[in-house]
Amino acid sequence: MNRPAVRFFTLFLALLCLSTAIFAQPNAAPPLKSLEISEDDGLPVLIKHLPEWENVRSSTVFVNNAADLKKALPDKAVLDQIDFTAGTEAVTANYPSGKLLIVEFTNPQGSVDADSRVLNQLAAVSDPSTVYRRVGNYNVFVFDAADPAAAGALIDQVKYEKAVQWLGEDPFLLKKLERYFVTTARDIFISTVIWIVSGLGVAVVSGLIAGFFFYRFREHQRNTRTAYSDAGGLTRLNLDGLSEP
Repeated sequence: MNRPAVRFFTLFLALLCLSTAIFAQPNAAPPLKSLEISEDDGLPVLIKHLPEWENVRSSTVFVNNAADLKKALPDKAVLDQIDFTAGTEAVTANYPSGKLLIVEFTNPQGSVDADSRVLNQLAAVSDPSTVYRRVGNYNVFVFDAADPAAAGALIDQVKYEKAVQWLGEDPFLLKKLERYFVTTARDIFISTVIWIVSGLGVAVVSGLIAGFFFYRFREHQRNTRTAYSDAGGLTRLNLDGLSEP
């Protein structure tokens, strides 16, 4: 084999190895697919909604289908009630108080429907080691919980911080205004009643205190003054006991 052929063959092998290394690296660690990706590090935003997510990063598992969820949390029958259509995502991580699972739905109705199914499932099969609560559009579970109080405290740390902004007119504007009117009217009524009752109470107490001191003052004057008569020097009957003997 001549020298140009050897060089060409060597260059071909080098390019083949380089391309294999380049394409093998993404296949070894495929990026997580999510509807919301953080611009800072490329992680799904849902992962960062875990309590102290940096400390549990090693045990964090992000899923967007039912099969991967059952692999991450096997033998959990209640997870059959989670529907992963229309972009539903979930993330789970291990904590001292149990295995936390956050399921996020893309709309409130999906979360409400899943909440109803999950509550019915938990009511039918009593499992004290499973603690569940709906937080915003999140359906939050704590599995294998030894202490329900600690599991509840862990769920309290999950915050739904997303806000919905309508491009056009808000379809729920009328309901929001009605709720605001009812809430404001209730607060005004309660405040008015409290002020009226407080004013009456202050007036009664102030009147009692002023009357007591006025009575004591008049008694003191009555005890220190000499008895007198308004008969104008005439003879009168001492019926009230005020005239001098």
